[in-house]
Amino acid sequence: METGSVMEAISKNILVSVLCDPPKQSQAPFSVKSVRYIGSRATRIKLISFFFIGLRSTNRSATHIVTEFVLLGFPGCWEMQIFLFSLLLVVYVLTLLGTGAIICAVRWHPRLHTPMYFLLGNFAFLEIWYVSSTVPHMLANILSKTKAIPFSGCFLQFYFFFSLSTTECLFLAVMAYDRYLAIYHPLHYPTIMARRICGMLVPLCWLIGFLGYPIPIFFISQLPFCGANVIDHILCDMDPLMALSCAPAPITEFIFYTQSSLVLFVTITYIIRSYTLLLRAVFQVPSAAGQRKAFSICGSHLVVVSLFYGTVMVMYVSPTYGVPTLMQKILTLVYSVLTPLFNPLTYSLHNKDMKFALRNILGRMRISQNS
Repeated sequence: METGSVMEAISKNILVSVLCDPPKQSQAPFSVKSVRYIGSRATRIKLISFFFIGLRSTNRSATHIVTEFVLLGFPGCWEMQIFLFSLLLVVYVLTLLGTGAIICAVRWHPRLHTPMYFLLGNFAFLEIWYVSSTVPHMLANILSKTKAIPFSGCFLQFYFFFSLSTTECLFLAVMAYDRYLAIYHPLHYPTIMARRICGMLVPLCWLIGFLGYPIPIFFISQLPFCGANVIDHILCDMDPLMALSCAPAPITEFIFYTQSSLVLFVTITYIIRSYTLLLRAVFQVPSAAGQRKAFSICGSHLVVVSLFYGTVMVMYVSPTYGVPTLMQKILTLVYSVLTPLFNPLTYSLHNKDMKFALRNILGRMRISQNS
């Protein structure tokens, strides 16, 4: 056997023995300096190269250990899990039925072919996707024994949930602008909110929502997850994922939270400004009945908006270090499951045209079933 192959075999054996059987405290640790006592200069260079190649391969294998995550969800006995499953299933079905009815009413009834209802129909369509990005997996996770979610599935849920949340914030701002124009500038409303303008605003909201997060979420997915894979939450979220990472990423975290905070503050500021001007216009309504109706509509809208933005800001703007884990799960459940149920209903319950259209559709369904 040649000298080079012999030294290569020896160096590999030394490397394996050092990596697999580290020295005890009483022994001197292996280091690159100790290589200077082994063989010739060429042999020492080759041994050092083998040493660092082995370290790189070891680190590379360690950072790709996690192939799936475990979502713990809400703890409790089996009866509690069944109750939670039934509750989530009922809320999910009601959300789909309510938003689906609004979409059908806007699509089929001629009286609802206006900019306001066009936005409302698209908002209901958004809510279907928003609630479907998390609830089906929550239901499956409750009944699962392993409660596992694949690595790619976790980050896909993370991406779609935050993109749809951003799109919802933009939709709420656009709808507040629409109501502001309809009440504060009724004469200019048909010109400003023309069908063409609405057709541009809707895809713009979707585009901004889905183009804002691919880059930061991609960098988060490339972080080394070499420790535990247990996420004590009900969905794949920013803080639990960063807690499992082996390497800090302050720049990525800063970009992510800055972007989320900017979207929240800009949209909520505009919504508050719009409703403040709406309330100012309400005070100018001469009849008390008109004022009560306007207050009822604006008040219900503000309650739902406050519920959504309040819970989201607690989770992603204010520090959550002192918030218990169970409370974080409940807050996440509020803005991810309950607000999609309340939002479209609140925006349509006080509307006579929407009620008339829904009754008309239900009447046609009954006639078709009887015939």
